[in-house]
Amino acid sequence: MADTVPWRPKAGEIPTDPGVYRWRDGNGRVLYVGKAKNLRARLSNYFAPLPTLHERTRRMVLTAKSVEWTTVGSEIEALQLEYTWIKEFDPPFNVKFRDDKSYPYMAITMADEAPRVMVTRNRKIKGAKYFGPYPKIWAVHDTIDLMIKVFPIRTCSDSSYKRAMQTGKPCFPGQIGKCGGPCSQRVTIAEHRALVEEFVRFMASYDRRVITELRQRMGASADAMQYEQAAKYRDQVEALEAVLEKSAVVLRDSVDLDLFGIAEDELAAAVQLFSVRGGRIRGVRGWVVDKELDISTGDLVEQIVQGNYADGTAESEPPREVVVPELPDDADALQQWLSDRRGGRGTKLSTAQRGDRAGLARTASQNAQQALMLYKTKRSADYTTRAAALADIQEALGMTEAPLRMECYDISHLQGTNVVASMVVFEDGLPRKDQYRRYSIAETRDDTDSMHQVLTRRLARLDEDAELPEQPDQNADGVVAVEKPTKRFAYRPQLLIVDGGQPQVQAAKRAMDEAGVTDIALVGIAKRLEELWLPDDDFPVILPRNSEALFLIQRIRDEAHRFAITHQRGRRKRDVRTQLSEIPGLGPSRVSALLKHFGSVARLRSATADEIAEVNGVGPATAAAVVRKLTTVPTSTPTGESPTSAPEPAEPGAQDTDATRSGGPVQVPETTADGPHLPA
Repeated sequence: MADTVPWRPKAGEIPTDPGVYRWRDGNGRVLYVGKAKNLRARLSNYFAPLPTLHERTRRMVLTAKSVEWTTVGSEIEALQLEYTWIKEFDPPFNVKFRDDKSYPYMAITMADEAPRVMVTRNRKIKGAKYFGPYPKIWAVHDTIDLMIKVFPIRTCSDSSYKRAMQTGKPCFPGQIGKCGGPCSQRVTIAEHRALVEEFVRFMASYDRRVITELRQRMGASADAMQYEQAAKYRDQVEALEAVLEKSAVVLRDSVDLDLFGIAEDELAAAVQLFSVRGGRIRGVRGWVVDKELDISTGDLVEQIVQGNYADGTAESEPPREVVVPELPDDADALQQWLSDRRGGRGTKLSTAQRGDRAGLARTASQNAQQALMLYKTKRSADYTTRAAALADIQEALGMTEAPLRMECYDISHLQGTNVVASMVVFEDGLPRKDQYRRYSIAETRDDTDSMHQVLTRRLARLDEDAELPEQPDQNADGVVAVEKPTKRFAYRPQLLIVDGGQPQVQAAKRAMDEAGVTDIALVGIAKRLEELWLPDDDFPVILPRNSEALFLIQRIRDEAHRFAITHQRGRRKRDVRTQLSEIPGLGPSRVSALLKHFGSVARLRSATADEIAEVNGVGPATAAAVVRKLTTVPTSTPTGESPTSAPEPAEPGAQDTDATRSGGPVQVPETTADGPHLPA
């Protein structure tokens, strides 16, 4: 492979000014649009030696036949021009927003003679005032039903309104008490407009002074023995209280902000947007973004924020503060752009560091994690989709038949100790948890040696796939008992998947050669998940980004990782209980108290003697003994293999390290060197 593409421009030809660049293919189609503070510095990264580029970046560079750029005066101008070109050219290598549904809003048509409250998904009604978005359409209807008890404004259609105003006969919703507009013949247009203004004011601020005033009127009516009127005010107070209860208070009353939670892997990102107005969550919206190139979280945040506020409507106007998981490199330019979108009134771009904001950010992130998990799994929920995925895998890997049974293996360890492995099984594209296996590895040199050991042990059991013949046996009472046939594994897999690149694949291939197995396909999932390595191949197999096959393989990989980590946590917890029980003065109850106090084995191991002594019933001498005991790391674990049909419970709050494909420890469960791994 050449070091780089032959048509690359000379470095001196590329300006050092800020600007926007476009990559084009041989037909002139725009493949990718990007911006840079320094065009020469940014583009030089793409013309680095091809083997050093990320696989998808390399594919884009090799597909392109030219690159062109436009210089601008500032980073803000570059930001605006980049977004304009992305919307115009729809480049395949830029992120794709997959908002597969529009969210319902409550809209008040303020431009009408008699404004109407309605549920709509159309955010382009001229002069309308919007509230939301709401996660479910019934939530909008419930809120409207409660609000019109207090502010009886028009709900009927435009045709009903016109007919009622022309004939002088109340509209049908007005006849049954569901419409309070002028068409009901109970209020004038001016009186109705005043009600609409109060409706909008309350929805915009959730001002409790309205409820206070209604309570005062209720008391006055009761004192005047106008009990029917007092009951009416009481019902209105209850309705407004119900509206407030449906909108949880999360921050101070003066806080208006939008908070983004993002969960991502190498191919997609799920976004959750919490809209907080007056300290209350007023709307929740979620969508999925497809990623083609390997971009940083900061760059992803920038594109998500820009895409959310760039449609030019009043409802997309940024609030006073926008909270994101990570600030992009040009955060100042993005903040200025947001302020401009708000009419120059200023918008603060920040991250949540502590307090209530951090708690809300964690909630948004958890929702995004769940949304990403559902997005990745729902595509394999039906038979047709699974069949297409299996057929694509068969074609991509050159298999003679579809892999109806796939087994995936993952190695996990804690800085070289407590080495364990997992085997997960998918049949017909669905997990078979009763076929999962967990392995403990006693002595190992490195990750590849562990993989070789596990595959050797698995392949040694292939002969057990056939059902054992029934063996009659006679017990002491002379009754013949028939032993039910047992199967350690249902049948021979068509495909073995190992977590890793060529080194792990070669280790697995060596185990297959030693076992004489030639009828089972083998593939490795490389560092970036989407790269599949076949034995002895110099280049990986790259599946299309949106293919069902890639999503299915990702799911298998994530499940194997989750299962291995869960097993390792359980082993470590059992190991630490054994070590602690050997300390004089520590019985089972105090051991449990220690683990409960610190929340995880990792925190207990890192605690000082003074911190341990704070636990009820643990004195200074015992605390010092605990520290001495836990600083001795075991160097081996017993071997064994255990079937299971359900995962062990995860240890709450634990910070684990996992074997990476390069052999180094990283943080889990949130992220490993192979990318984020979500619970299946």
